[in-house]
Amino acid sequence: MVMAAVAVAGAAGVGGAGGTERMGRTVMLLVNRTKPDARAAVACVRSAIERSGGRVVAEIDALPETGMGPPRMLVDAQGAEMLVVLGGDGTLLSQCRRSVHLGLPIMGVNLGKLGFMAEFDEAAVQSQAGRLFGDGPLPIKERSMLEVGCQRAGPGGDAHAGAGGAWSGGVLGAAGAAGPSADSGVHHLGLALNDAAIVAGSPFRMIELGVRIDGSEGPVVVGDGLIVATPVGSTAYNASAGGPILAPDTHALVVTPMAAQSLSFRPVVVSGESLIEVRVLRANEGSEGLGDGTLAGGPNATGAAANAASMGGTTLMLDGRETCRLHRGDRLLLRQHDRRVRFVTNPQTDYWSTLIRKMHWGARPRFREE
Repeated sequence: MVMAAVAVAGAAGVGGAGGTERMGRTVMLLVNRTKPDARAAVACVRSAIERSGGRVVAEIDALPETGMGPPRMLVDAQGAEMLVVLGGDGTLLSQCRRSVHLGLPIMGVNLGKLGFMAEFDEAAVQSQAGRLFGDGPLPIKERSMLEVGCQRAGPGGDAHAGAGGAWSGGVLGAAGAAGPSADSGVHHLGLALNDAAIVAGSPFRMIELGVRIDGSEGPVVVGDGLIVATPVGSTAYNASAGGPILAPDTHALVVTPMAAQSLSFRPVVVSGESLIEVRVLRANEGSEGLGDGTLAGGPNATGAAANAASMGGTTLMLDGRETCRLHRGDRLLLRQHDRRVRFVTNPQTDYWSTLIRKMHWGARPRFREE
């Protein structure tokens, strides 16, 4: 686990004798206002920040992600030294995708049902306010994200080929690169904190996916799809599909089939440095597409056209969000993102006890009392 007491610089204030004194941290609040307790929670967090000498520099909506394509990124931290996300685990996931490029510590305050990732509640915020929003060291844990690129199939049904052929790497660029090159043929680039899932979609026939890991040919998955999960996401869709649970600080990725037509196909754990390539050999087309991943009927479709468009087909999902339609010959490339999410940790909790308490890991059968 990458865990350190990181001293995040607080704002400087003017002391009473003309000197300077350390103040608390500057904070941006990202609020899911659809939660019933959002208003009260904001008031609670604001009071804790101000009591500790900190300052709220911005309070903005944690915008829901609608439609396909990448999320709306936070372009400016507005002077904030940390982000506080108020919502459920889904809100925290989406705001991590929006803000990872800023490199700021992120603290999750749970207003949702589970709160597996969002470690703080209002009571914890109040009791730990001085440590969280003062000018002392801030314990941070870093977690890896997944980066996904998609090459669209050409007229012949094959993805755009680089110099090394249709399976050549480099579409996502070298680690730390800003993004794919203009001539790489990449149609979409997205991030996920939990997982990327290729799901069969309507009309729900089996699909076929060719897998390659670090340039070596792997198996062909015939079934309902494939999940590539981070260690953080190993307790989500991956676990439901029978994949292993990884410690969240593990430097690895998990590749898990979904309802494979095979008795011997098992999930595999690969290095965090691995490049995973998935080629769509057979897909469900769903309703008529426009060839670029958008749906029939367009964004302004209504009535029957809108209903037809919603039927979809084989789809790439990032953290449970529909990202783009996939067609035969498309190619996905997946690897760890070069930036990591920096979570503020709650010392009153730990991963394994949370796994037992909230996910009922290893729970025994409930026997009838004698």
